[in-house]
Formats: sequence, structure tokens, C-alpha cells
Amino acid sequence: MQKQSGIKWRGIGIAMMAAVLFVALLATSSVPAPALAQVMPEPTTTPSDPAWRGYVVARDAIEEERSVDLTYVQQYTYEQTEFEFGIDWGCDEDVVAADVRPVWHGWTFRITDMRGNRHEARVAFDLSAVVVCDEVSEGGSAPEAPPAERDPNLPDPVAGSGATGDFELGGHVDGLGPQAVTYMQQAGMTWVKKQLRYNLGDGTGLAQTLIDDARGKGFKILLGIVGQPTQMNDFNSYVESYADFVGQVAALGPDAIEVWNEPNIDREWPTGQISGANYTQLLAASYNAIKTANPSVMVISGAPAPTGAEAVAPQSIMNDDRFMQEMRAAGATDYMDCLGLHYNEGIVAPSASSGDPRDNYPTRYFGSMLARGANIFPDRPVCWTELGYLTGEGMGQPIPDAFNWAQDVTLAQQASWLAEAVSISAQSGRVRLLIVWNVNFTRWDSDPMGGYAMMRPDSSCPACGPLGTVMGG
Repeated sequence: MQKQSGIKWRGIGIAMMAAVLFVALLATSSVPAPALAQVMPEPTTTPSDPAWRGYVVARDAIEEERSVDLTYVQQYTYEQTEFEFGIDWGCDEDVVAADVRPVWHGWTFRITDMRGNRHEARVAFDLSAVVVCDEVSEGGSAPEAPPAERDPNLPDPVAGSGATGDFELGGHVDGLGPQAVTYMQQAGMTWVKKQLRYNLGDGTGLAQTLIDDARGKGFKILLGIVGQPTQMNDFNSYVESYADFVGQVAALGPDAIEVWNEPNIDREWPTGQISGANYTQLLAASYNAIKTANPSVMVISGAPAPTGAEAVAPQSIMNDDRFMQEMRAAGATDYMDCLGLHYNEGIVAPSASSGDPRDNYPTRYFGSMLARGANIFPDRPVCWTELGYLTGEGMGQPIPDAFNWAQDVTLAQQASWLAEAVSISAQSGRVRLLIVWNVNFTRWDSDPMGGYAMMRPDSSCPACGPLGTVMGG
């Protein structure tokens, strides 16, 4: 989070901060700020500064709503803010949850006028939305989540055991050969994840084989079951068929089922039909089918793809935070034991909250990705069903162009960062399960799965030792 503060006059630019640094220091201490603004000349504006433009929008909105004159002010502070529940929630008490605007990122400005009265406003980064808050909040405080009202068309949830137990670690595998088993045991992994692609009319034979294989080698198993978007034309009928299938799989006794995969992008969900509410309809039916067949199976919601690209292709992509907001509003909390999340684009340490050379969008950082989901569903633990770091070191060919953002990540960093992410997750009190993406995939082309793998082409596993240490091995 970036915070700034200082004395402000109408017309001053953020770049002028240094000229009044001594005033800014007084303004942020316990000493009252002197009213120097009344006697100092008006500086030149800096309209190219995004924060300055945000300040102008906030100031003008406060002036209009409160009928105050903010030509001169004693001080202001501002901070970059992630509005977990939308820009209006926790700011305008007259706005009900259904009317909260889906604006998730911007600035919070707090302004003290020359009479000593304090005001607060929120402004979207693109200036598309502004709201004047009823009260001035304390910096860093977060509002309570809005109440979720289940869609009345959804069924009552069937009772089950939930995501009980302590933190555990697992890996997504291409296969469970002897070397993979040895390395996973060294890493302290007790879970295996396999993804199963469901087609209409499929039986459960493959699911049974996967369950038996994992159990026979001493692992619990998470089955990620994802269908075919091209078969979802009759949505209601498809939901019934998919739910019936996952219920049959649950009867076979897997330890957990993830209901779908990345349903916020059209690679996995029909174009133009992507919404958290639609997905929740599928999740609700599936949850009840699973719990009816086997109450002890952990139901994990389908992790959305971490993305902020919705504005580029709104019919094909929905930002993961907005997707989860829509899920919550539809009542998804009642139909999951654990919230599925993915994190796969990191190029800095998990403890970092800044420093990514691309930008500071929340999906870049482990901590903000965890908060991105955990804050929306505070009543459910998190299950990382895909968490990994891409490195091209040792792959023998250059990293694909579309993934060149990871070209400087080393094997040593991959190993260290995986261990750190596991350690933070285990100590967070919010994470039930972490599945490393991945253990032993070898594909290295436009989709460089092998670059995420813990097992490298030379048959080494640099991450296994550090992970085992973290897990107490």
C-alpha cells in the first residue's frame, strides 16, 4: 500500500511535495499543522500526475456534497486502496450491497479543511467513480463484508463435515512414478491433485483409477473436475448432468473435489456467459450431490484465473475479484468447504508487496492474492489448488515469448519462494491446503508447464529439500 501526506492548496501538484516537506512532517506528527497555506502563493498544477488528478476529483466531490471550500486545507493524506467489497461499501452507509459499484482499486483521500474538519473520499484509479464517505476511517482499517443473500432459486445446502484438519501440502502430478513419489515424500507432501475432464455421458472408471493409484502410494487425493464449455448450451440440463457425475465420483471416496477450474475465463466457460452467479448455480448443485453421496468429501470451489484483463475482453474474461464478489452475493459461501485460489505469476518473493517490474496489480503478489479471496469469504478457509513459480533455467530452450515476464527467475528462487509460500500459508491460520503447481509435468511450448515443475529435466528437485524442511521433515 502506498501512502502519501502533506499540506495541500488548490492547484498544487504532487511533485511539489518536496518544497513543503517540513510542513508535511509537521502535518503527520502530533503537532498541529500551521496554516501556512493562507500566506503562500499558489503553486503550479501537475495535471499529468495520476494522484493529483485523483485528489482533484476527491476534493471537488467533497466540496459539492458538503458545501465546503477546500481552496486551502491544513493537510491531506492519500493511499492506494484495494476496495475488497467495492468502492461504496464501508464508505456510503446508504448504499445497499446490491448497489455497490464493482470498482476494486483506487485511492482513499483524507482531507482536513482550514476549520479542522476532516473529510474522506474514495476515487477509482481511472477516475470513473468517486464516493464521499460518511465518516473518516482509520488508515488500514477494513470494513466488514456485506451480507450475502443466497439466490432464492438455489437449493438448501446439504450438511457435511467441512474443511477440517490442519494445514497440508500436496502437488499436482502428471503421473505417480517411483521418483515422483520419493520426491513428494521428501517435500512433506501428503496430497496429490489430478484434473479430470468430464464429457457428457462419461462413467467414473478413470476417477476410480486415479483414486486407487493415489491411495495405493500413500496419498490423499484432490480431483479437479472440469467439464467442456462447448457442451453447456442447455445450461440447466448441463448443471444437472455435471452434478450427478461429481456425486457419483464422491461415492468412490476421494478426499476432495474441486468443482471446475478457472470459470472466469472463456477457455473454461462459455463466452458471454461468465458470471459468479452462473458458476454458483453449478457449485450449489454439485455441492449437494457430493455431500449427499459422501459427506466427508471436501468441496473446494473452482479457483478463478488471477487476472485484471476484463476491460480488454469483457465477454471472455472476468476479473477474479469481481467474479468472487458475484459468487458471494449469490450465496456461494453455503456451497463450499474451502475457497479455491490460484497463484502462478509471481516473480518476487512471497513476502514482498512491491517491486514487481511489471506493475503493482494485486495478482502479482502472493499476499494480496491471498487477501483477494480470503477477505471476500472470511468464513471459509483457503485452498491453493494451483500455486507455482515459473523458471526456464535448465529447460534447454528459451522461455516462450508470452511468458518472458519470468525469464529472470532462477531455480534457486523457485525453490526458496515455494518454501516461503508454504511457510506463510501454514502460519496464516487461513489456509487449509496448498497444492504446488506442479510436480513433474514436462511440456515446454506455448504452455510451459515444465518450467513450473519441481522435478527438472536433469531429474533433480531443488525445491524438495526446502519444502521438506518447512513441513518438518
